[in-house]
Amino acid sequence: MPQLDVDGAVLTYDDEGPRDGADVPVVFVHGWTANRHRWDHQLAHFSAGRRVIRLDLRGHGESTGAGVRTIAELARDVLALLDHLEVERFVLVGHSMGGMISQTIALSHAERVERMVLVNSIGRMTYNRGRGLLMGASTLVPYKLFIATNIQRAFAPGYPREEVREYIRSSADTPREVVMTLYGAMRAFDVLDRAGEIATPTLMVHGYHDIQLPVRQMLRMAKAYPNAVVRIIDAGHELPVEKPAELTAALDWFLTAKA
Repeated sequence: MPQLDVDGAVLTYDDEGPRDGADVPVVFVHGWTANRHRWDHQLAHFSAGRRVIRLDLRGHGESTGAGVRTIAELARDVLALLDHLEVERFVLVGHSMGGMISQTIALSHAERVERMVLVNSIGRMTYNRGRGLLMGASTLVPYKLFIATNIQRAFAPGYPREEVREYIRSSADTPREVVMTLYGAMRAFDVLDRAGEIATPTLMVHGYHDIQLPVRQMLRMAKAYPNAVVRIIDAGHELPVEKPAELTAALDWFLTAKA
């Protein structure tokens, strides 16, 4: 289990697959309260033929470190790891908050990003009045209830309850300070007005039943991208674990398609 010290945090990561292939590495970045194992299906599939890197973001999973107040700080962690591994060019795949991190990297280091995949992610956090009041009020309840409410909403109707409960337990293991600080960082995230600058070939994969980050918000972002393809899958916000094979198939197609 390799680890790297980065600015007061110890990042745990996986680096698997062949180093001598013609394809650039694929880098998977998980979302808020999650961990690198969200990508187990994709790691098993892609590492057979190309280099695959994934990490636990600071304060998540098996990584240590306090929360940070901006998505840009998490992006610097990811870049620090890739610099350590001497990976100059790569494909970025980010889920939810991981997609926010990916967009931040694409804006600041476009020359390094060969392709990008945004899974259930958006360029600006937007709440209508009712949802804004609900989300604001949710921060006032006990921490475990706050986590349970948000994770329960992340899955499409009908997803096995015991599996949802397991993800709730796993998310609740993330330190409260990390979760709440990054909650604020996501609410402040806004690159929508700069989306037109991201010329990187991009695939946007979204769950039709996502009520955390609704499809309409993703489509608003997609319209601004000059080189984006959209795929909608019958799932909720947790697409990597709800429909892992379908997501992997979409990635497979995109990584081999002509830009």
